[in-house]
Amino acid sequence: MAYYLGRDVKVWILTEMDDISISVTSNACKLETDLETHNFANELLTASLADAYAKTDLTGVDLGIGVVDEDVSYIGQRSVLKAEIKKETTVALTFKKNDNELDVIFNGPITSNECTDGNTVGAQVGARWGLKDEKISAGLAAPKDHKDTDGDISYGYRIVVQLQDDVEAIAIPNCCITGHSVTLNADGVTEETLEFASHVQPIIAASAQASALVAFTTDI
Repeated sequence: MAYYLGRDVKVWILTEMDDISISVTSNACKLETDLETHNFANELLTASLADAYAKTDLTGVDLGIGVVDEDVSYIGQRSVLKAEIKKETTVALTFKKNDNELDVIFNGPITSNECTDGNTVGAQVGARWGLKDEKISAGLAAPKDHKDTDGDISYGYRIVVQLQDDVEAIAIPNCCITGHSVTLNADGVTEETLEFASHVQPIIAASAQASALVAFTTDI
């Protein structure tokens, strides 16, 4: 696990589709079709990784890269086999709290007619699971069933972290939001943390401008 101060990294949050972004407008999660600095997550494009779209007011990034193993024991052997089952990557982003954007992303509601399972469900959930069928997912379908019109996986978000000296960038695809917390401070800065988790193998490149970081996921 690695912890970075916000000033040491640049971070972008992208959707898993190249033509739809997600923002918070009028206290609700909403679909967008343009790159904007105010979007919560911009489209899956190299252009979205410009400095202008990097997250602001970021104070800390906690990145954990690991695997889920299964212990296999053999008769007569003292040691067990650690068989890798899947990757396990977690990201916790901590921001100075300036508005209710992350509260709405985690708790909802979703703008009417823009939720996969209707207005009633959209009023009760947030945009934790990304996109499905070009709408905001309500999380009621399997990750492999979150697809766009071309059959690419659109589940979750893609977190891209770049070291400030541009020596390495890492993208964590298909992250769903697993937690949100607010740290109140009566005489200092109030902070909030958004937690993500993914079981898809991270993508590592030399720069955030590498095309590999925005390649579609076809298997999950």
